[in-house]
Amino acid sequence: MAITAADIPGYRTGTWKVDPSHSEVGFSVRHLAISKVRGSFSEFDGTFVTAENPLDSTVEASVEVASVDTKDKNRDGHLRTGDFFLADEYPQLTFVSTGVREENGDFKVDGNLTMRGVTKPVTFDFEFGGFGADAYGNYKAGFTAKTVVKREDFGLTWNAPLETGGVLLGSDVTITLDIQAALQQD
Repeated sequence: MAITAADIPGYRTGTWKVDPSHSEVGFSVRHLAISKVRGSFSEFDGTFVTAENPLDSTVEASVEVASVDTKDKNRDGHLRTGDFFLADEYPQLTFVSTGVREENGDFKVDGNLTMRGVTKPVTFDFEFGGFGADAYGNYKAGFTAKTVVKREDFGLTWNAPLETGGVLLGSDVTITLDIQAALQQD
């Protein structure tokens, strides 16, 4: 059975812009093989277009690499270098959707993620939060999306061995988006 706009309470077609003051682009990676380090990007942009058929909707987003924040200025500076993001040469991470699908009652957003000049297909697990109007008459949508990528697939290969065995950084990076977006007025 195909999903329709009528199946989603409050669904409206149109162009939506991410509201950065009510959104977060975050990530986490295993550190010292015992815990996770978390970070976020403070500068990002995104647009999605909801279609009559929700599965025909599209997403385009970008993140400014230099805005990385892990609560440690030295680490943030290291992340901007050639050991990791090479921010001077590749100032943005981008995502462009290639499709939306429903799988066992859950939504998946497939697309191409570009990081450090390398583009790879990824799938975000999409959790829809809902629709609603704010106090200023803006119509908003909220959702969370999550994916896991191998950092080495994007050329982020720097690591350091640990005295206790293993390496400083894990391979898997979890990217989590907590997004609120506003329907644009024509």
